[in-house]
Amino acid sequence: MPRFNRLKDCVVTNKNVIVRVDINVPLINGKIEDDTRIRAVIPTLKYLAENKAKVIVISHFGRPEGKVEPSMSIEQLISRVQELLGSAKVLFVDDCIGEKVRKEIEATNYGEVIMLENLRFYKQETKNDPEFSHELASLGNLYVNDAFSCSHRAHASITGIPTILKSAAGFLMEAELDNLTNLLENAAKPMMAVVGGAKVSTKIDLLNSLATKAQSIVVGGGMANTFLFALGKNVGKSLCEKELRDVALKIIETAKLHGCRIILPETVVVVKKFEANATHETVSVSEVKDDDIITDIGQPSITSLITELQNHKTLVWNGPLGAFEMKPFNAGTENFGKAVAELTRAKKLISIAGGGDVVSALNACNLVNDFTYISTAGGAFLEWLEGKELPGVAALKV
Repeated sequence: MPRFNRLKDCVVTNKNVIVRVDINVPLINGKIEDDTRIRAVIPTLKYLAENKAKVIVISHFGRPEGKVEPSMSIEQLISRVQELLGSAKVLFVDDCIGEKVRKEIEATNYGEVIMLENLRFYKQETKNDPEFSHELASLGNLYVNDAFSCSHRAHASITGIPTILKSAAGFLMEAELDNLTNLLENAAKPMMAVVGGAKVSTKIDLLNSLATKAQSIVVGGGMANTFLFALGKNVGKSLCEKELRDVALKIIETAKLHGCRIILPETVVVVKKFEANATHETVSVSEVKDDDIITDIGQPSITSLITELQNHKTLVWNGPLGAFEMKPFNAGTENFGKAVAELTRAKKLISIAGGGDVVSALNACNLVNDFTYISTAGGAFLEWLEGKELPGVAALKV
């Protein structure tokens, strides 16, 4: 278990507390589509405000790449933060360093929250520039990292500030670290890992790592097509990284060596045109035609997967099983999710899910509260599963 300072061990009253959060939420036409990440940091902000800290919130939003982009201004999120936070006043300043920011913070009362502008309007943030870290750190006397989902990045606000200020983990960070460490290090066997999503190339390290830890790995989504192709199946016009044929075969070999089964779909849903509600049919993976596009795992495969799941005690899930964002190709992910939720409620399974797409899919069918643990992180969750030390977590160690 990594040792780190916890927020409740720190004196926060009458202190300027810099809180790094990840409120990088999807925004469409000015409307927040999913506020999960904002909700997740509210307990930390509320605790600090109630304990009369001056709460200085810093975050990135989108990828402005060192330029001021009004469409990526944190200001658009202020009203939602205020709504969720309740009585504590939420202020905003349209910069994150400099004299103007300093004056606005001085004018802020203890017990109030002041949100600074997008860190990534400065290219120094992602470059982990020491001077930028010092500028940020000079605004407070305590640093709280509540952004586990960004902690795989060595950025100024993640690894720079804690080299200057006393640091602690916020409640969300604490929950992520405690839960993931407990659940994964002491995972009840047998363990099933479900790895989905579009590309194998982004999850090679994860698959190799899980092949040595899990008893079964279910490969779904576009990734499954690459494995099917490697095994000589026709995947038609489906998304497929054909150049990774040998990589897929090597992962299968590694799994075999460690007594881990790789489970691929035996039936798939195919369409001729990749769009919502397209005419579709379920076929065996041996019957995919040259002009077919695979969009989901077939129902017979889901049924046998659910049966297989009942022989496992722990499930780790990252990535959807099909093109879940387009109906009816969300069926595989949703039906499997319902089965996981049912077994979890019955205390027959410990279920851990993480990564933006899976969280969105589970949110869409109201299953989030039925899992043992849901991580809001994407890349950081992946790297944690791979067994890598995250720079932002290492920076908090005592």
